[in-house]
Amino acid sequence: MTQVDALVAAGGEITPDDSLYPITKGGPKAMMPVAGKPMAQWVLDALAGSDRVGRVVVVGLTPESGLTCGGKPLDFIPSAGSMVANARAGLQRALQLNPSATRVLWVSADIPTVRAGHFNWLVDECLKTGDDFCYSLIERSVMEKRFPGSRRSYTHLKGATVCGGDASLLATRLVKDNNPIWEEITKARKNVFKQASLMGYQTLLLLALRQLTAERAVQLVSKKLGMTGRPVFCPYAEIGMDVDKPFQYEIVARDLEGIRMNATHEG
Repeated sequence: MTQVDALVAAGGEITPDDSLYPITKGGPKAMMPVAGKPMAQWVLDALAGSDRVGRVVVVGLTPESGLTCGGKPLDFIPSAGSMVANARAGLQRALQLNPSATRVLWVSADIPTVRAGHFNWLVDECLKTGDDFCYSLIERSVMEKRFPGSRRSYTHLKGATVCGGDASLLATRLVKDNNPIWEEITKARKNVFKQASLMGYQTLLLLALRQLTAERAVQLVSKKLGMTGRPVFCPYAEIGMDVDKPFQYEIVARDLEGIRMNATHEG
């Protein structure tokens, strides 16, 4: 069994004009309370329970947050400013702590319903090949069956309607990649057509005509960025159930309260 280290992206800040601000009360999004504990702690608990995960680095918070990871080595580094900069800083720290690491699991701190078994499945699936980047995708039917009314942003591909997951496997060699298009893609992450246009008009046309498959999309992006990659269709909606709006917060809070109550009754 192969283990990888994990990076938890916890650098998001909520501004007063954000609809989540009344819940965070000006604090970091990752520390937003959900069903009795900070949102990021739910994610760390899932990583703690995964036997495919070794050391964990939290990007964007400090040890004063009080977060723990079930006895696993836990490190904290400050936010580097942007999503791409945070990923690079996290990869650098992971390599400092474990110079032999070739892959890391990149996880968002705002998917609190995720569980250890979901991470185990994703790591095993991604490690079947030696690609630099494995990007998780969740089909609309999977997401809406598990979380009705979640209103994710979906992309219509050939043969599938999908949303992106919030956990991916990255090669540590990508820490050396300073291609500025990374930042452009990140800035356009809420607009799939803008992202496609960055890859070229062929990609944009295929997407508009719904002739772009997930495999072809990742192939085009990988070629543009000088790396290898592949999509991974994930059967677990929890990996894509992030919290961006108050109604999504309510969905995950109800879900986790139910899990907590069941655990209390069983105990």
